[in-house]
Order: sequence, then C-alpha cells, then structure tokens
Amino acid sequence: MSIEQQDLKLKANENRGLFQLEAGEDLLGWDEVTQGSVLPSFEGDASKVAFQKAEEREYSNYNSYTATVASWRVIKPVFNIDVCIDCQNCWVWCPDSSILSRDKQMLGIDYDHCKGCEVCVEVCPTNPKSLLMFSEYEDLGDALASWPEKKKKEKK
Repeated sequence: MSIEQQDLKLKANENRGLFQLEAGEDLLGWDEVTQGSVLPSFEGDASKVAFQKAEEREYSNYNSYTATVASWRVIKPVFNIDVCIDCQNCWVWCPDSSILSRDKQMLGIDYDHCKGCEVCVEVCPTNPKSLLMFSEYEDLGDALASWPEKKKKEKK
C-alpha cells in the first residue's frame, strides 16, 4: 500500500483543528471560568446531532473537536495498515478518541487530538505492532520503512 493511501489526512471539515488549545491572551484558565457558564458544543439546532457522523456536525468554536492539541505532543503513533488486524483495541482504549475507525476498520490517527500517550501501542496485539511511536518530526515514509519484521517464536 502506498504512503499516500495510508496517510489519509482525515480532516472532517474546514474547522477541524482550527484553533490551538494553549494558554493565550484572552483565554480564561479552568479555575477562572464563572460557575454555571455554558459553552455550547454545536451551532444551531443540535437535536439530531446524535444521528450524524462527526464530520457532518456543526461544531461551535468552543468544542474540543475544532481545537488542536498537536503542539503538546513530542512523540506520535504511526499506523501500519499492512500489519493491522482491525481488532479495535486502540479505538476502545484511546483516551482522546484519536483513533479513526469506520465500520470496524482502522482508518488512521487524528493527529489534531492525539497527545502521544502511547496507550494505542500498548494495547495493540499484533506482531509486530501495527502502531509504533516515532518522533513528532519523523516522516511517515521513513517510519514505515523502518518497521520491524515479525518476530519468530523460539523453539524450546
């Protein structure tokens, strides 16, 4: 499979990852927000949002869906589709919902929300693992080219 096919760059819509979540000029800290404040997750009528795919929803600028935390990450998981068995362990265990999956098939990683915690790699059962951690600046092609070979079981 070519690198271009694997690197889907799955941006759901034009406002995905548009804003950077970090301490800034006019932002309040978590302990400074007035009690009872409401930050709407969606623009307009959200009564049918549960029946829409994430990329079809109209998110507000306050929703974490429109914000990116990519600048927090030092290492990133890289996904090798040729090794993946679509077990969905990474999708289930990811604390940030950064694993992109449709119809029980792993599609890629949402790098806008991945913080590089390495949970996905730890729960991957394949040999070699279908997800490995690399430097944030590692090129996808270089990472895939350096993928380890399957380890043979030692005979007793």
